This record gives sequence, structure tokens and C-alpha cells, in this order.
Amino acid sequence: MAKIVSACATSHVVMSPIGCEKQASRVVQGMEELGEKIRESEPTVLIVLSSDHMCNIDLSLQPRFVVGVADSYMSLGDMDIPKMRVRGNREIGKSIVNQADKDGFDMCQSEEYLLDHGIMVPLTFMGLTDYPIVPVIININTEPMASTERCLSLAKTIRKSILEQVSEDSRVSIIGAGGLSHWLCVEKHGDVSEEFDLMIIDLLSKANGAERIASMGNDEIIKQGGNAGIEVVTWMMASAISESKSGKKYFYEPMYKWFTGIGGMELNVK
Repeated sequence: MAKIVSACATSHVVMSPIGCEKQASRVVQGMEELGEKIRESEPTVLIVLSSDHMCNIDLSLQPRFVVGVADSYMSLGDMDIPKMRVRGNREIGKSIVNQADKDGFDMCQSEEYLLDHGIMVPLTFMGLTDYPIVPVIININTEPMASTERCLSLAKTIRKSILEQVSEDSRVSIIGAGGLSHWLCVEKHGDVSEEFDLMIIDLLSKANGAERIASMGNDEIIKQGGNAGIEVVTWMMASAISESKSGKKYFYEPMYKWFTGIGGMELNVK
């Protein structure tokens, strides 16, 4: 069977360092160090959980979950990330879709998904653009959004697909990309909650962290972490897929200039 060799969670934006030079430097350094930790585990493929920013999922099509099943993907080129082609892994994408079907999930699969900054910022700043990826997208932009419990269940399905359906020579790394706290285009726009951010990191540094985040529910996460802070479900899912019982914070900065809390952590795999 395939092996999950490493896992991590990270925010997925890097913006201008003007006015926050020291903080921005620590964020970039932290992403580089986290990427090095992933590379040390010698993965053959990355499963990247993220959200879409109305680039692929818009009002014309509103799936809750999307899995990439292509041999390669083009990046969108937003946030000054160069356009490039990134290798995919069709086998693992299809394995996730097939297991999800057995477990009662109707997954949307995509062969022409454009990788926006939600995936490309982590890959670029962590030095991972040369690895094949499987994008797994959680739609946080349209209602009703999948519940935290539903996301947790999907994470368990993804783990099952890796361990039971994927080629045994595959070495899989899991990356949860999104968050932390941020409020966008709503009351409190631009606010950051350090308390919420550090709570999420602390929970995922211990056993049953994913379950405890799931038990908060969408409404409570949004209340404490913002309408876009619900992206932390990707952190929760990465923890659940890897069955992490502990973790290590690599960086955290309350980036008010960037309108978000920015962090990254290693999730120790079982």
C-alpha cells in the first residue's frame, strides 16, 4: 500500500513586504523551512487541500468539493506567481473519487483546473513546484458550505483511498493550505484574531485536534476566525488524513498589512 510520509499546514498568501519587512521575512523563511521538511520525507506526490478564489468555482458552478484528476495543471498566474505547468497524478485523483463514491460523496472531478494562489503560493515559496500534485478543493465561497464534520469525513475517505487503492510505491505528502483568521468584504474587514490562530495551531499540536476543530462547527469558526478563516478546515483535514497526533509550529505572524493571520506547522504523521 502507499505510504503517507509527511504532512503540514500553511497559509497561502504572501503579499508586499512594505511596512512589515521583518514579519514578511519570517513568513518566507518559515515557508522555506517547512518545504525543506517536506522534501526530506522524499514524497513522490503531494495532495494539496485548498480553497478556490472564484477562479474555477464561480456562481455558474458551485460544487462543494473538487478533485483534480489530470496529468498536469496550469497555474493561473495571480498574485505575481509565474504561469507554469505543474505535474499531476491521475491515479491518486481517481482513487480519491472512487473511494469517495463508495463512501457517499459526490465529488466533482476536474481535468482543466487552474491553480490559483491558494495552491501556487505554498508550492512556490516552499520550493515544491517540481512535485506531482493532486489538488483537493473545498468550496468556502457559496452556501451551503460543507460542514466541518463533512470535511472531516472526507479526510478519512482520502486517507482510506491512499492506503487501500494507491500504488504501493507512492510516497504521499499532505498539505493543508489556507487561513488563518481573516475577514474579507464584511464587517471587521482586515481584522486578525491572534487568539483564534494560536488556538488552531495549539489544537493541531495535540491528539484529537482535528476532531476538536470539527466540533466547533462552521458558524463558530467563522465567528472567531472570520468568513475566510473557515479555510482552516484544510488544516483540520490534513491532520485527519495523516492521523497526526502532534505538530510543530514553524512560523506565525499576525499580518495586519495582509489582512490575515499567517502561519505554518508540521503535522507529525502516524
